[in-house]
Amino acid sequence: MTSAVKLIFIAALILSIIIPFGYYLLGEKSKKRYKRTIAANAFFFFGAFAIATIMLLGGPEVNAAGAAAASDSLSTGLGYIAAALVTGASCIGGGIAVASAASAALGALSEDSSVLGKSLIFVGLAEGVCLYGLIISFMILGKL
Repeated sequence: MTSAVKLIFIAALILSIIIPFGYYLLGEKSKKRYKRTIAANAFFFFGAFAIATIMLLGGPEVNAAGAAAASDSLSTGLGYIAAALVTGASCIGGGIAVASAASAALGALSEDSSVLGKSLIFVGLAEGVCLYGLIISFMILGKL
């Protein structure tokens, strides 16, 4: 892919985000306007994404060796995306769990100071979700 095509793709993605939110921020804020803005943003973003996919994957393959190399690079790239998603999703879930468990633990601790050990166990279990995601991420990266 040439640098001009990459530049056009990046510009299209940036504009697909700037134009709808600029439309929303300049006018009167209402629920209908917000829904229209989100719909326009989704349309522009996924449209630019579809065009970029067609441009990137639409070219003919030269030979079987090129197809095998492209398949190998695609699986490696998807492996990295999977590892990132596993880590990100588990950390977001763990953060939500720690937030609710820690606030409940502090509330219970202010009532009765003898529940400190029990409440720390629940907060630690919530943090374990992040660690499990990180372990799975390392296992995925180990297979690449």
